[in-house]
Amino acid sequence: MLFNSLDFAIFLPIIFILYWFVFNKKIKYQNALIVAASYVFYGWWDWRFLFLILFSTLVDYAVGIALSKNEDATKRKLLLWLSIIVNLGFLGFFKYYNFFLDNFIDAFSFLGRNIQPNTLNIILPVGISFYTFQTLSYTIDVYKRQLEPTKNFISFAAFVSFFPQLVAGPIERASNLLPQFYVKRDFNYNKAVDGLRQILWGLFKKVIIADNCAYFANIIFSGYETYSASTLVLGAVFFAFQIYGDFSGYSDIAIGVSRLFGFNLKQNFATPYFSRDVAEFWRRWHMSLSTWFRDYLYIPLGGSKGSKSNQIRNVFIIFIVSGFWHGANWTFIIWGALNALYFLPLLLRNKNRVHTNVVAQNSILPSIKEVLQMLFTFGLTVLAWVFFRAENVSMAFDYIARIADLSLFTMPQVRPTDLLTLLLIFILIEWSGRRNLYAIERLWFKYPKAIRLFIYYAIAMLIFLIGGKTQEFIYFQF
Repeated sequence: MLFNSLDFAIFLPIIFILYWFVFNKKIKYQNALIVAASYVFYGWWDWRFLFLILFSTLVDYAVGIALSKNEDATKRKLLLWLSIIVNLGFLGFFKYYNFFLDNFIDAFSFLGRNIQPNTLNIILPVGISFYTFQTLSYTIDVYKRQLEPTKNFISFAAFVSFFPQLVAGPIERASNLLPQFYVKRDFNYNKAVDGLRQILWGLFKKVIIADNCAYFANIIFSGYETYSASTLVLGAVFFAFQIYGDFSGYSDIAIGVSRLFGFNLKQNFATPYFSRDVAEFWRRWHMSLSTWFRDYLYIPLGGSKGSKSNQIRNVFIIFIVSGFWHGANWTFIIWGALNALYFLPLLLRNKNRVHTNVVAQNSILPSIKEVLQMLFTFGLTVLAWVFFRAENVSMAFDYIARIADLSLFTMPQVRPTDLLTLLLIFILIEWSGRRNLYAIERLWFKYPKAIRLFIYYAIAMLIFLIGGKTQEFIYFQF
């Protein structure tokens, strides 16, 4: 079920009314409703994959209980590996089976051997990369004795399948979200209004910014051989705003919907395109995944400790694995490796923790130096996004090679004035709200309520009038 669909517009009010007015007597009834609603929400695509998420839930719940009853180090480690193998096994089969098989065939073909193994027509379960990491974090934290395992199966099932963030995050930690299912939730008007405001902004980013950028990015990327270098640059910029508006828009809607039901999810994006270096960008982009890899992969590998060679190794591992997490294609792996290369100079000069505060923290405008830093970082990011968007590696390299042409200094052949104006307004709003959890959280609070309501109504009308055909969110494929 898509957030930007009529189905969800009907589904959400029904669940909201049942949650607060019918099942509000006891926590267990509300949790049971969340589980049922989440399974309906997820099964809307393909009900067969409900068995997959149910099995993963049962395995990790049972492993958590078993870990609490076992003190033997060897048995505890075996239980941990059981959870890891089951979860990553499902993820590997559904997402990477044909990738590895195709590369296996290519390797033997290169050596002059022709083999014909059977490929499988595997459908990728929506959101499997997200809920797999979410359940894994629970098991790992219980194994490390950083979290008490739950004995309440309904609460655990609600944590795993919580519908607002089930399909595309944020990837919540059990230590943050699971305890919220244990306590009574009382309806909070201000919290609900704040949730609706964030939902509205998320829909604006998805429907107005992402979907309209997608239209022109698709045109330019599909016919890139025929366009000038300046047009190709514009196409890459459109994709950069498409993926940001699409993914951060989903996160905003997920967080806002969660607030309607009395839950607090962690921030997933913090105006990453205003970053002054690549390290800052990765502290602000898809923060739930970045911190997941930091805590469960980078630090166990040694993190920033040890020799420089070990630090370089760890950086490349975490970025390449992050790229591979996004998709079974060499383009994603190269995208990850390219970001690792961007990160290395900062690491080697111990400059990777320089920019930890918001840009222009105490001023309205950035300095010239900060503007140049943001433009340079954005340029590097856009270049890397070409690999993320390209259908294959050769297309990505060809696309970038065609940018190195004198036509770079000509006017783009595709230049939608209305969209460029919208992007400029969007950037200004994001800049004004860069210190907040989302751009319009407190942006118009200084104005009277009537003016604020008019602005919210205007945004809603823009969504209905300018929004294009309903499109899936990009990260559903991951």
